[in-house]
Amino acid sequence: MEKTWRWFGKKDKITLPILRQIGVEGIVTALHDIPNGEIWTLEAILDLKKYIEDTGLRWSVVESLPVSEAIKYAGEDRDRLIENYKISLENLGKGGLKTICYNFMPVIDWIRTDLEYPWEDGTSSLYFDKTRFAYFDCYILQREGAEKDYTTDELARVKELGKTITEAEKDALIDTIIVKTQGFINGNIKEGDKNPIAIFKRLLSLYDGIDRDTLRQNMKYFLEQIMPVCEKYGVNMCVHPDDPPYQMLGLPRIVTSGDDISWILKAVDNPHNGLTFCGGSLSSGIHNNVPELAAQFASRTHFVHLRSTDILENGNFIEAPHLEGRGHLIDVVRVFEKENPSLPMRVDHGRLMLDDGEKRYNPGYSFYGRMYALAQLDGVMATINNDLKIQ
Repeated sequence: MEKTWRWFGKKDKITLPILRQIGVEGIVTALHDIPNGEIWTLEAILDLKKYIEDTGLRWSVVESLPVSEAIKYAGEDRDRLIENYKISLENLGKGGLKTICYNFMPVIDWIRTDLEYPWEDGTSSLYFDKTRFAYFDCYILQREGAEKDYTTDELARVKELGKTITEAEKDALIDTIIVKTQGFINGNIKEGDKNPIAIFKRLLSLYDGIDRDTLRQNMKYFLEQIMPVCEKYGVNMCVHPDDPPYQMLGLPRIVTSGDDISWILKAVDNPHNGLTFCGGSLSSGIHNNVPELAAQFASRTHFVHLRSTDILENGNFIEAPHLEGRGHLIDVVRVFEKENPSLPMRVDHGRLMLDDGEKRYNPGYSFYGRMYALAQLDGVMATINNDLKIQ
């Protein structure tokens, strides 16, 4: 697999020469300065591509060309926004960009309650605490009917938390769940927005009456509209699994399991309609066997995120070391190196270690933590490829 790295553009503290020095081969990035729904011009695409190539690297994957909310909930602007999306896809194809990672998660992308959960060795990582999330949902967001989404035991733990949680902790939950993890790239809410809770509740209201079947049909409509452009220019769309892979905040989520992925690939049965295989997102759902899913969908996978999580008690989960946890990444790498070896892969959500914390990288995207994971997985790939040659 091609070793790639998610890079956040010319303002990223991690520079392209640094990435070339540590063995990165391809860059995963996007035109982050362009607002969602607006057209990516060919000129802007070629400018960034040349900037990357001038350092001896290549722009391997676009992550992401965001799907606007109105496309997901079928708003009045849906068809106009899809036309803009098609023009951007065409320009990417003309520019030689053939792999497009995207997601179809309503309103909110990946969800965590803690960005720097401490480990015994002094490192820290992302963490999801279900009790704290439920407290946010029921008492901070005050979403109507939220209590119905939690068990009696979970609500009891939420009530106990309410006796001790501080105002500073409440503010931190808001900042983590709907600002910092969402706003640093193409988010609906960004740092500095006043009253993010009000903005978030308005966004949630756009999905009133939208259930899983409706969202599925909206995704099918979107894919059917863009597939002719993908076919013409050889562009592969690869949907990212929902993170975590289950229903949240009363919103439907439709990329949570093998059954969901099968439905999407069959609903628009075109080889350009494919999957971003994310071991981290999938492993945070107890219902998912990650290596089995890798084998099942290897032929329709166009991009791989090598991450792993551990599920703890009470529904909590944490980023696991890349060679441990429920992601079983050694087995996953073995599948893809055998079945689809030319795929680009990237590591992400590595631990904060050494002086990562002082440098304040984007949430989940440390430098030393990801570099360590990349080195580990590079060794795994070399060993597996050697074994395959012997066989």
